[in-house]
Amino acid sequence: MYPTTEAIYLDHAATTPVRPEVARVMAGALAEDFGNPSSGHAWGRRARRRLEEARATLAEALGVSAAHVFFTRGGTESDNLAVLGRVRHDLAHTKSGHVVTSAIEHPAILEAAERAVVEGAVHTVIGFDAGVLDLDALETAVHGRPSLVSCMWVNNETGLVLPMAEVAAACGRHGVPLHSDAVQAVGKLEVDWGNAPFDLLTLTGHKIYGPKGTGALIARDPRGLRPLLYGGGQERGLRPGTEDVAGAAGLAEAVRLAVAEAPAESVRLRALRGRVEAALLGRIRNVRVNAGDRPRAPHILSLAIPGADSDTLLAALDAMGIAASGGSACASGSSMPSRTLAALYPGDGAAALRLSFGRLTRSRDVGAVVRAVVEAVARTRALVSP
Repeated sequence: MYPTTEAIYLDHAATTPVRPEVARVMAGALAEDFGNPSSGHAWGRRARRRLEEARATLAEALGVSAAHVFFTRGGTESDNLAVLGRVRHDLAHTKSGHVVTSAIEHPAILEAAERAVVEGAVHTVIGFDAGVLDLDALETAVHGRPSLVSCMWVNNETGLVLPMAEVAAACGRHGVPLHSDAVQAVGKLEVDWGNAPFDLLTLTGHKIYGPKGTGALIARDPRGLRPLLYGGGQERGLRPGTEDVAGAAGLAEAVRLAVAEAPAESVRLRALRGRVEAALLGRIRNVRVNAGDRPRAPHILSLAIPGADSDTLLAALDAMGIAASGGSACASGSSMPSRTLAALYPGDGAAALRLSFGRLTRSRDVGAVVRAVVEAVARTRALVSP
């Protein structure tokens, strides 16, 4: 097993490096506007101005009102705020709460929904049939006027693009608010976000070359949400706590650049992924592209590899200088199928490999990636086979 000439990072769906442009914006905010945005003196006013400029930049990039942008500490908090904030509002006002999700949501959604059940709500999970969201089941669920439907735009494990137009239409027919986790969609898909069919939208910085620990919830009508935290009036009372001005500025710049570059970058990434995918399908027997027959975001290639072990495969790639990830979660020391793959491919026991492409991926990397994956699969299969 030989390492590649250069290390190759293929885990952009997990996190991304901070862009130099973003770092410069953050450095300026840290050095020049360190004041508390809630303070009334000159330092505080400058920090407040910087914060509101960031809000306006992010809002303009997405085509929404700045009044609808609420800064958080990341995608997980935004997802929790959307689900629990909405359900708790309904529990307080109507004594009932109901959240509807797809079966392949991020744990930040599914575990928030489980918490809502503990607090007295109902959670309905919409499954998949042959990799397709069960829209009939969704229609039945929204007929009962739930508190919220939460459906991710792009699945983080497979790149599957969910049918947001159809989901939104079902919600609209019954006046049900729609939330979408768009963490893997912003900057990857060409979407007119200002006219996109959502009431609540989650985004985060570290998936689009911004800082970790930054995020936002776009809320077209925040009056239907309860805060998760208490102790201050920041973010119009929806997210109390002293604002991270530098983080907000960095997030806004990352969003601005990602949205502006999405048309060209999506074409580049799709071409790179297509070359790797075609080569691997031709050289690895019995491999399957997860969600390969469905619409996918351009930056994720998820493979199912029978006769291999995910952890061993990833370790082999790491030894060759390639960073990738799997589609399994570790529970009690055992590799178990992820919720996503179990929902899309019930009973399938193949190892999962996710290669996610981004700004660090170059055309000249394709050959080295293909050779490394082919070798790692062959070695892993040899170890697993009796």
